[in-house]
Amino acid sequence: MNTNISATNQAELTCLRELSARIGSDPLLTQASTGNSSIKLDGVLWIKASGKWMADAIREDILIPLDLADVRERVKQKVDPAERYCGASIETAMHAILPHRVALHVHCVNTIAWAVRQDAPVQLQRQMEGLRWQWIPYVPSGLPLAQEIEKVVSAFPHTDVLILGNHGLVLGGDDCGAVEDLLFEVQRRLAISPRPADSTDYALLAEIADGSSWDLPADDEVHALATDPISREILSGGLLYPCQAILAPSSTPTLFRSVPCPDPKNQSESRYCSRPFLIIDECGVVFSWSMSVAQRAMMSGLARVIQRIGSSAPIRYLADEEVASSSVTASRYCELASPSRYSQCK
Repeated sequence: MNTNISATNQAELTCLRELSARIGSDPLLTQASTGNSSIKLDGVLWIKASGKWMADAIREDILIPLDLADVRERVKQKVDPAERYCGASIETAMHAILPHRVALHVHCVNTIAWAVRQDAPVQLQRQMEGLRWQWIPYVPSGLPLAQEIEKVVSAFPHTDVLILGNHGLVLGGDDCGAVEDLLFEVQRRLAISPRPADSTDYALLAEIADGSSWDLPADDEVHALATDPISREILSGGLLYPCQAILAPSSTPTLFRSVPCPDPKNQSESRYCSRPFLIIDECGVVFSWSMSVAQRAMMSGLARVIQRIGSSAPIRYLADEEVASSSVTASRYCELASPSRYSQCK
């Protein structure tokens, strides 16, 4: 594979890095190293490497070059290219089969809030009218998702927006500018005002954290998971999308169910000591020191999604087998995540 980069191609790669950095710095679009971007240049698929943060695209070399023909041939042979190429994104197959020069996949908070609804396809028809978009019911990441997208794009070849059930958003275009403009328009159409939450009891949280292995989130919006009764109810029903599996290694929603306020003077409550976080009824959230920067960012994203799900929305939770599949993906994510970004906070 020839990876000699012409001045023109270098300029296009720079545009992709700049776009990736802007998107990666927006918590409404990207959390930690989720999401990916790519561009196809002279038979080479340049794609964000697994575990890299798009926010780091300017100061780090987050893109890796792959032989586009080889990747597509592997997909044709029903072999996941992410298993062939070291450090390749789990969504490499998806980016390869898309016909667009530039492709973008983001875990857009507003999109996910729509995409976890049972009635999402009907609701989105009104929101997306006039755009060339298609709905993809939930499919596990990697080769299965790429194969499903390939079917849809073959049937509707002019599609440039895909909304993934219980997952996120995919966009494609001829260049970075076109994709960013499209992203802005989809964001505008799908924007949901977050539900206000009750006040956080910072004094009690500080008392719980004092002298313990807990600390308070830097992002105050996370506390809505505990102080908003609608959010607590939604969380108790199950897992909404795959990134939650990164936060719940047990593959169950138990960790996301709120708990009564623990006794601040009893720091040895064994029933909670192994948890990465506590969602404390009507009080707020505390994090274990062991929680990584990436996991904390995921919690921020989760809070923002749930605050945008209506109280009467019919929710489609992930089925048990889908949760199990998500947990496998989560394990791979943790293995490949950038050490500098995935390190513990204390």
